[in-house]
Amino acid sequence: MTSTLRSLTSFTSIRNLNTNKPLDDFPRIICLTQPWRLRSLVLRSIVKASYSKETTSIFDEGKSETREERFHHLKAPHVEEGGKRVPVFAMLPLDTITNGGSINKPRAMNASLKALKSAGVEGVMVDAWWGLVEKDGPLRYNWDGYAELVQMVQRTGLKLQVVMSFHQCGGNVGDSCSIPLPPWVLEEISKNPDLVYTDRSGRRNPEYISLGCDSLPVLRGRTPIQVYADYMRSFQEKFSDYLGEVITEIQVGMGPCGELRYPSYPESNGTWRFPGIGEFQCYDKYMQASLKAAAIAAGKEEWGRSGPQDSGQYNQFPEDTGFFRRDGTWNTEYGQFFLQWYSGKLLEHGDKILTTAKGIFRETGAELSGKIAGIHWHYRTRSHAAELTTGYYNTRNHDGYQPIASMFGKHGVIFNFTCMEMKDGEQPEHANCSPEGLVRQVKMAASATGIKLAGENALERYDPAAYSQVLATSRSDSGNGLSAFTYLRMNKRLFEPEQWRHLVQFVKSMSEGGRNMKLSPSDSSRTNLYVGFIKEKSSLEVKEAALV
Repeated sequence: MTSTLRSLTSFTSIRNLNTNKPLDDFPRIICLTQPWRLRSLVLRSIVKASYSKETTSIFDEGKSETREERFHHLKAPHVEEGGKRVPVFAMLPLDTITNGGSINKPRAMNASLKALKSAGVEGVMVDAWWGLVEKDGPLRYNWDGYAELVQMVQRTGLKLQVVMSFHQCGGNVGDSCSIPLPPWVLEEISKNPDLVYTDRSGRRNPEYISLGCDSLPVLRGRTPIQVYADYMRSFQEKFSDYLGEVITEIQVGMGPCGELRYPSYPESNGTWRFPGIGEFQCYDKYMQASLKAAAIAAGKEEWGRSGPQDSGQYNQFPEDTGFFRRDGTWNTEYGQFFLQWYSGKLLEHGDKILTTAKGIFRETGAELSGKIAGIHWHYRTRSHAAELTTGYYNTRNHDGYQPIASMFGKHGVIFNFTCMEMKDGEQPEHANCSPEGLVRQVKMAASATGIKLAGENALERYDPAAYSQVLATSRSDSGNGLSAFTYLRMNKRLFEPEQWRHLVQFVKSMSEGGRNMKLSPSDSSRTNLYVGFIKEKSSLEVKEAALV
């Protein structure tokens, strides 16, 4: 996903933006209100990035702004009694690292990081794509672009969350670029299509390697778990000097979109549309062999011949199917057996990867996290069909999130959950959604297990209503607030003046435990910084300004 340097007009008054003058032809002066209240901020790279032609492909250049916009810089947070500071991170664009293994437009990225830092953001999150790092062959890793990014983040004073992204990018909500699995892995898949998840009609999904072959040496002599372990070990060795200090969190990818789930609702080629129930992904030969063995062990060999025959198709509703309807097969002895096996395999998969990750990152100082998808549609039905096909055995009669929280707790892993910005009233009635109910259930599961809960917004939102909902969710009055929040995502809209102001207000409120919903529009609050450009005499060199 790309961003835009038009973002910078949210805190600068830039005239003649479309001029062809070189950068050095622009005289300038830095204006500051209440400088003794602010930390040091170096603006040279921001100024240069504003005008550099080399940086405008990651940030689309916008029209000139003739009026000055305030740039809010936060002082140290004051947390009211009973509140808890919730650090805010921002996801970087999906294509932050190019196919060639370098930072995509580094000068623009550097400017953006400085802007985020000045707004009080704690850090940023980036995907470490398997398809980029190990694309040249097994055990041949190229971390160069990520090393450059880590150093840039360190210089800016931000923290970094890194996602071990063992999935492909492309084909899901918000995917703006295509990063497939490594070519040598795709070659193995072409030889053996059962290496990827398969639905009942035989449609293959190349987003992620099927968990059915986790322990089989199907990737040129290594098992998928061994491949993931080698990748994480290489990362740990490369960045050992930064772990725990700059790199504070490793989010371990465990499925499509980095989430512990099955690819039950693929959007590519129009396969699935909201709010369809999705389909079970258990029809590759490895998953079928596991199902057969489980059925024999249960003394019900006939249950292992295939998956449910009455579970419908991707875009149907629960009541359209025999399996998911109100009193459907899901609530029979067979249904309970199948759902226990299907969700159990997912838990085993997560347990294997997290066991490996814990051993690799132990004593590095970096925390581990795992991400769970917010499947909120059909939540108000008895069967919770969309959650079931995703691999979360959550129904009116069965809690599907407590087992996940317990497994995360076993490894000391942060429970990262999405859809924190959503309200029930915003959803279409026919979809039977309840994101608020779902978040409450997950918060209770995390609290009961005693693990940290972190959050994300599921969809791109810039409006005050979404921020207010996250603030409400983040509060820790009942002891189950958020430990951190990662905002989806840094892009061109985020830096537009109004959107930027909303973000700054949000970050400030999160720093105060979600208590203060507004940032004063007046400079008398001593939180506002603005940067303006005016003419000087003949000196045309760019001056590096440190605001102390």
